[in-house]
Amino acid sequence: MRYQVLVRLKEGVLDVQGKAVETGLRDQKFDAIKNVRVGRVIELDVDGVSKDAARKQVEDVCKILLANPVIEQYEIKEVL
Repeated sequence: MRYQVLVRLKEGVLDVQGKAVETGLRDQKFDAIKNVRVGRVIELDVDGVSKDAARKQVEDVCKILLANPVIEQYEIKEVL
């Protein structure tokens, strides 16, 4: 099973990369684009366990390693 994890900063946390992208877009005259947020996507293959066990492993990896729960949120999607 393949999972995709989207990690991004929580609302209210300053997104420095997002602000840099937004400034670059404004410099290129894309003035209508606002509130840019930058995140990261991590893809994981989980083999040899049930679907529930695979999802739990991905959830555990997110909590332990992939996201900082103080400032980040994550979303897990199963992909085909």
